[in-house]
Amino acid sequence: MEHASTTNTSHRLRQEIEDAIVAGQFLPGERLDEVQLATRFSVSRTPIREALHQLAMAGMVEIRPRRGAIVAMLTPQRLYEMFEVMSELESICGRLAARRISETEVCALQEAHRACEAVRGDLDAYYQANEVFHQAIYAASGNQFLAEQCLALQKRLRPYRRLQLRVRNRVQTSFSEHESILGAIVSGDSEAAGAALSAHVRVQGERFSDLVASLAQLGAA
Repeated sequence: MEHASTTNTSHRLRQEIEDAIVAGQFLPGERLDEVQLATRFSVSRTPIREALHQLAMAGMVEIRPRRGAIVAMLTPQRLYEMFEVMSELESICGRLAARRISETEVCALQEAHRACEAVRGDLDAYYQANEVFHQAIYAASGNQFLAEQCLALQKRLRPYRRLQLRVRNRVQTSFSEHESILGAIVSGDSEAAGAALSAHVRVQGERFSDLVASLAQLGAA
């Protein structure tokens, strides 16, 4: 029970530290001192150390010899590039899923879509349901290596994908885009599925400007 409690605490701390990094409370290149973090969150250093390890695995921080955990440097250009790659990977998943999806996987994807609809009024709950929807597509691609790469990048971009949902009307737009993606996959239209997923994930133009502005607003707050 004690181990489970420590694990739950480290997961919670990972989320809180991750949110603080996105909000600009911890700046790129800044050292994350375990003692100071333990004091800040009123916990021991053990779950802090585990949370930092999780963040390092996700690419949010870097563990350096003699310096400890450092907030990873992520410029707007780097962020744009990562979303660009994510959109291409998910496009491939969509095309493959449209050709390979099984009846069981169709049901799982439809259920994930209904779950998104049920929580559209709750941003955090919608984001969690949204992750499940995308993961159902990864699984339906029938390509485990591709799914693993998508999951890794999804985790890396998690705070930024969650943040862009705060833009006005983005949740409703996201859900409508899910409708198109689902329809294309279920009907077996691989080109439409790929194009819809690419457009859904790619953050460019006004969407990218909104994301960068949201980051700046959080930092100022």
